[in-house]
Amino acid sequence: MRFASLGSGSAGNALVVEVGRTRLMLDCGFSVKETLARLARLNLAPSDINGIVITHEHDDHAGGAFKFAARHDIPVWLTYGTLKMVPRYFPSQHALQLHVIDSHTAFTVHDIEVQPYPVPHDAREPVQYVFSDGSRRLGVLTDVGRITPHIEDNLSGCNALVLECNHDAAMLQNGPYSWPLKKRVGGDLGHLENGDSANLLSRLDNSRLQHIVAAHLSAKNNTPLLAKTALANVLGCASDWVGVADQVQGFDWRSII
Repeated sequence: MRFASLGSGSAGNALVVEVGRTRLMLDCGFSVKETLARLARLNLAPSDINGIVITHEHDDHAGGAFKFAARHDIPVWLTYGTLKMVPRYFPSQHALQLHVIDSHTAFTVHDIEVQPYPVPHDAREPVQYVFSDGSRRLGVLTDVGRITPHIEDNLSGCNALVLECNHDAAMLQNGPYSWPLKKRVGGDLGHLENGDSANLLSRLDNSRLQHIVAAHLSAKNNTPLLAKTALANVLGCASDWVGVADQVQGFDWRSII
């Protein structure tokens, strides 16, 4: 089992998870052309992608998914609430393969087990996901304003985590955003602050953790060092052991053994 990022941040998000001969893309917030270029960096072609799973309808997560899926005949999984909000992204002529999921019910795509779980965010029916090959688990959490017990239950005991560290509280407070935007980002339906992400991590069972990657960092209200340090302090590891999902480069393949 391995995973890699095409890019993470407010300008676009996409993650690829691979088990055996199955590859799923989590979100696709890039144009078709940009998605192709970023997949090529991972030595992947559109024909290598068996499906796309969507977290929510915001442009940086779903904006390119449906045109890419339609052009390359790739099925898409999403919640009913998200489905109601995304027709604006559909190509004018399309033959999309759309699968509506329940936000609590696991499903399987070939070799990959997918467990969605609901999260508080300012979207219609947002979810995040845990991916598994039956024994190893990759937990992903971004675009969430606060932590719930259900989130903790889903992410505890994972072998790898991609965890939102969107902003530093002081940088957001003193930064260039307008006051309404600061309230939205820092609110219960916004994005996770470094300290909140670290607090979540401290409450999880990390005994099997092989990888942790800080994701969805704000370009104006955070730094990679602040995010890495917050998570490393919880794990008692060097900050260099904590990865960062970059907006431009994402991150290269990481294997879960």
